Amino acid sequence: MTISDAQLAREKNIRIEQVPLLRRSRGATNETLQGLPDAAIRRALRRLNHPDLPNARRLFRLEQERGDDGTVPANAQGTALDRMRARLGIAEPPAAQTAGVPTGPAAEGFAAGPTPTAGMQLTQWEWLGPGNIGGRTRGIVIHPEDPLRMWAASAGGGVWHTGDGGRKWAPVDDFLGNLACSCLTMDPAAPTTIYVGTGEGFSNADALRGNGVFRTTDGANWAPITATQTADFRAVTRIAVSRTGEVVLAATTTGLFRCSDTERKHWTQVLDVPLGIVLFDPTDDQRAVAGALDAGAAFVSSDGGRTWQTATHESKPWSGRVELAYAAKDPAIVYASVQMTSGRIWRSTDGGRTYRLRRTLDSSGQVADYLGDQGWYGNAVWAGDPTDANLVVLGGVDLWRSTDGGDHITEISTWWHPRSVHADHHAIVSHPSYDGTANRTVLFGNDGGVFMAQDLSRTGTEPEPPFVEGWTELDNNYGVTQFFSGAGNRITGKIIGGAQDNGTLCFDPALGAEGWQQIFGGDGGWCASDPDDPDVFYGEYVFLNIHRNTDGGTSDDTDGDRYISGQFWNETIREWDWKPLPFHIPDAKNNQALFIAPFALDPNNADRLLAGGLSLWRTNNAKEPNTPSSGPTWQAIKPSAGSKISALAVTPGDSDLIWVGHVNGMLFRTTNGTAATPSWARVGVTGPDRLRPSRYCTCVTVDPRDPETVFVAFGGFEADNLWVTHDGGARWSRLAETLPDVPIRAVAIHPRRTELLYCGTEVGLYASEDRGVTWSATNEGPANCSVDQLFWMDETLVSATHGRGMFRIDLSTV
Repeated sequence: MTISDAQLAREKNIRIEQVPLLRRSRGATNETLQGLPDAAIRRALRRLNHPDLPNARRLFRLEQERGDDGTVPANAQGTALDRMRARLGIAEPPAAQTAGVPTGPAAEGFAAGPTPTAGMQLTQWEWLGPGNIGGRTRGIVIHPEDPLRMWAASAGGGVWHTGDGGRKWAPVDDFLGNLACSCLTMDPAAPTTIYVGTGEGFSNADALRGNGVFRTTDGANWAPITATQTADFRAVTRIAVSRTGEVVLAATTTGLFRCSDTERKHWTQVLDVPLGIVLFDPTDDQRAVAGALDAGAAFVSSDGGRTWQTATHESKPWSGRVELAYAAKDPAIVYASVQMTSGRIWRSTDGGRTYRLRRTLDSSGQVADYLGDQGWYGNAVWAGDPTDANLVVLGGVDLWRSTDGGDHITEISTWWHPRSVHADHHAIVSHPSYDGTANRTVLFGNDGGVFMAQDLSRTGTEPEPPFVEGWTELDNNYGVTQFFSGAGNRITGKIIGGAQDNGTLCFDPALGAEGWQQIFGGDGGWCASDPDDPDVFYGEYVFLNIHRNTDGGTSDDTDGDRYISGQFWNETIREWDWKPLPFHIPDAKNNQALFIAPFALDPNNADRLLAGGLSLWRTNNAKEPNTPSSGPTWQAIKPSAGSKISALAVTPGDSDLIWVGHVNGMLFRTTNGTAATPSWARVGVTGPDRLRPSRYCTCVTVDPRDPETVFVAFGGFEADNLWVTHDGGARWSRLAETLPDVPIRAVAIHPRRTELLYCGTEVGLYASEDRGVTWSATNEGPANCSVDQLFWMDETLVSATHGRGMFRIDLSTV
């Protein structure tokens, strides 16, 4: 039964003009929206105020990686690691592997390193997960002769492998050199030869740094292709290998590159248009197609990728990203999923030279908005059935199927239902034995990890949504969740974390790595835990929109009343609204804060919460009951300095001593932070021992036993990213001489032995036994992954990584 806009508006108690906005934004039909819980409807409406979240995420990471001159050098991460190893005179750290899967002490899938430092014994590291909540996956390949062997490329956690069909995964190489993997391709002539491209380019600004193309020839040992470690290969969006394995084509944000020598030393640019897709004809190595990343164009080659012509198409002009797929039954048929406003399908019958518009109608006869409002980000098309060239699967926010070549499409997944498939699709791959009859298995890579349809013809065939039958989640130990922050309660052992794409998640020790659950939807951000009350946690939606959980992280947000930053659902106007002052944070209301903005509980007073936007905000009644007109009261205690706050710290034992860092590197200090109007002084700007960086301040950590000793960390792929003062900020010393020249994101001090320091960097965790004078030579435990936050639960150190989930290690016996 077709649901009208008016019917849906009445049923969901929203305004009728909001219905088409929701439908277009979420790439859905009214029937799907009808089944959406009221809380999820409100979340989707909230998201309309932030229509460009994937790009905002990247800009946030990019800001942390800029140097003093505002740029990020090409191959910055690889260069920094090479310099560090040369300086220390060491080789690549060894990793115990069996066919590329870590074994022995790294039984959970994390490679062993050399002798541990500062009490860190690798065998003590425990990976916490999530094992049941994956992360953004842009590539999947399956061994044609042994289909239980699969590899997946994650956006922040590297390449992972399974030898049992997805029952358990492990990373192939913890020290790959770059874990921001954007695509994965297997050589058809030699299945153990696999290429992975690094650096995501599916956005207007690429903040996930790339390091060219890596290759393995045995499925286990990976090495960079040196010729691709240039600015031209900073973001590799897709790789295509000819049937013979002779020619490799690499689509990047700077164009298309071709290589035909076996050692892959010589690459020639053959197109200068940013591309998101390139494919060889599966039956003819001379034919290939490519799709533009944002220029609304497709290209075709008939000489093995040496030269290219622009394809033509009828009807309306194209715009945005163009994703392509050959039909397995007849490669003369090529499908194009074109971004446009919210997605349209074209089909070619001459191998990609010319395209004709398909109707792309949903079940109600309307043009389907199957890509939603982010077809530049999540856009996939598949036509891999060798028996039916009209069978097409489209991936946007949800998955859609057509049996008539794109004229009519129907939803086969429902993003909001836990038994269906996660939202935002990037890769659709056939099982090697897919024949359209006896085997119809297809795998999907999306923002939630890896999923499988055992029988594509029967999956998602319910008469009405939610479409949940036939879907299998394969995120079994596929630990690629990208956390921004974390916090734990030492009484219960519960931990929460703010995750990119996956909301605020909670770990319960009783449930283990496979038992994480979402307690707040949308992007997750900064976190805090009440040290005295195990039922109270704090999290954040984007731009400083702080929320509070009061049931110990056991339930999801149900009615939107958890925001304590002042936003609430106004039943009268049926819209998100803001409470009057002083019950809201103006910087949160006006988006005058970082995408992931810092906030902190006062370690000396659990009722006091500090939040950083352009100004620094304080509430002294953080646990005040929430109503639509009241709640915690907020006051600005530090005026804007013209740069957003990026780090803050309250001194243990002294609530008056507060430190605040900014995006432009400024650092401020107050000694009367509990006053109505504290006085602030900028520190580190005068004298020969001044604080020199003028880039993103990532972290401020105060010594718990010496309030005059403070560690300050900075972003950028530059030297001197860690500094210390022992006199409250009058004089500063550099501590990063033996650390890699990468962003340093977190510093932790052992609570009992304060000479032991732990440093989270863009390329893993480092440790020091002499207060930061020298650092361990390699990154143990979380391996070569961005460690975004470190926090203590008694003397257990917890590491929140941006691409490998969370780890913990008991350091009480140091």
